[in-house]
Amino acid sequence: MTLNLATLYESVAAAIPDRTALVCGDRRLSHSELDERANALAHHLMSAGVEPHQHVGLHMLNGAEFVEALLACLKIRAVPININYRYTDHELHYLYNDADLVALVVEEGFAPAAAGIADRCPELRHAVVVGDPAATSWPDGVGVVGYEAALAGRPRTAPMADERTPGDHYVIYTGGTTGMPKGVVWRHEDFYFAALNGGNHYGPPYRTAEELAAAAVGGDALNYLITAPLMHGAASYTLFSGLLAGSPVILMPRYDPVEALRLIERERVVIVTVVGDAIARPLVDAIREHGAEYDLSSMKVLGSGGALLSRPVREEATALIPDLYINDGFGASESGVDGKLQVGADGLMRLAPNPRVTVIDHSFRPIAPGSPEIGLIARTGHVPLGYYNDPEKTAKTFPVVDGVRWAVLGDMARIEADGGTVLLGRGSGCINSGGEKVFPEEVEQALKSHPGVMDVLVAGVPDPRFGERVGAVVEMRAGVDVSDAAELREELRAHCRTRIAGYKVPAALVVVDQVMRSPSGKADYRWAKRVLAGDAPCETTRESTRESTRESTRGSTREASLETN
Repeated sequence: MTLNLATLYESVAAAIPDRTALVCGDRRLSHSELDERANALAHHLMSAGVEPHQHVGLHMLNGAEFVEALLACLKIRAVPININYRYTDHELHYLYNDADLVALVVEEGFAPAAAGIADRCPELRHAVVVGDPAATSWPDGVGVVGYEAALAGRPRTAPMADERTPGDHYVIYTGGTTGMPKGVVWRHEDFYFAALNGGNHYGPPYRTAEELAAAAVGGDALNYLITAPLMHGAASYTLFSGLLAGSPVILMPRYDPVEALRLIERERVVIVTVVGDAIARPLVDAIREHGAEYDLSSMKVLGSGGALLSRPVREEATALIPDLYINDGFGASESGVDGKLQVGADGLMRLAPNPRVTVIDHSFRPIAPGSPEIGLIARTGHVPLGYYNDPEKTAKTFPVVDGVRWAVLGDMARIEADGGTVLLGRGSGCINSGGEKVFPEEVEQALKSHPGVMDVLVAGVPDPRFGERVGAVVEMRAGVDVSDAAELREELRAHCRTRIAGYKVPAALVVVDQVMRSPSGKADYRWAKRVLAGDAPCETTRESTRESTRESTRGSTREASLETN
């Protein structure tokens, strides 16, 4: 049986049809129900003219319909495209066209934004609306149907099962920290091994669908709680991991840390997945303040992907939850999961030796273990084919050297004598201050270890003498006194000096009500640089993941100063 994501899921669903697959709010679907509804939508998309390899946008909050639509596309060899539902019209127009969307599954609340740009998206010809399709006026040429009407009367059997291949495509659009979103093109088989570890994150991969299904039958149901939006790559990794393991997956339409505690108790959640500190820190705060009100004894794993967990968050989480295991996955939409991060006593982040992950120089040659040379983290083996519609960026990120394709993401590192990797930070964000290289992640970790700091982004600030100096945009915890700006700056700098060298201590400090991040918790360094340069108002223009339940944003500058040391 082929290693195709749709076929792999169908093998699991057939093996455990009555086991709970998905929970969202009051909705609960067994594997047979989820699979059959996805089949029905798949047949509808085929009837609407969606063909293999064509792209279908998923423009929704987390919910059963998102998962059904994702599976439906894969079943007919079409490609689901994750849409960031907080994008502006300009960003949506770019993404819809860059991805060549021919169809769309869209939530009613986002339909006006989609319909507003549809006449400028020449490939788009069909929309399935989750909700009332008549509530929004669509341009001529776009056929529109309600979601449940699309499923009504359609066959519940799997379409195209014999035509699928392990080489079918799965695309993840990633915004990263700079630039417009890019579509990472994976073969199904490569994604299965690189991002899902062959269906087994805690042991050797399963190499056939039969092995995978047998493991799901005999394995423990490690109930997963996904706190991040499914349109984020890390959340989709967790979704597939749970479904293919036969474990119930619990979704939150919008993240609320206290609601997460209620779900942990109600659903006996074992694994809670987050995206770095932006989600984990509010969760830890909620456990500290409200944990006694809920039975959290089932929680055994805090898993993170897509953004790093700081050492203070790790330590507080393990202090609050007895025997909690921290699984801080390092990887990206462009590489899958490259390993688990550990933070040493020296504060450095390390990856255990991995035969497929190495550190290379700028000539794409591996650096010898134990060398002090700094290079780029690179992965071989099961890696993506490239970026959709972007051969120039593909050549840079996925170079083929001596017949071998690499995934080279710009993460700087050095390799230790035992083959372990010391992660230093993103090369593109590296600050060159008077010839000294400063990696923002190291400074961010130092600032986050201050008990009063909630979140922080570090970026370079132009300097006539040193070229650049270190700047930091800091969000303090609620209740911290920020009335004396000068005293607060000195307190934060003094704290940093106990952890990092003096030239790395931020010369520029801006304290804001809320640090800007993407809905999935990724850093927005362009915004940080504008704030540090004084070109942007120190207020958020879209929600952070940490408080994505709110419909409006807040934040004005508490204090802004570009004062040098």
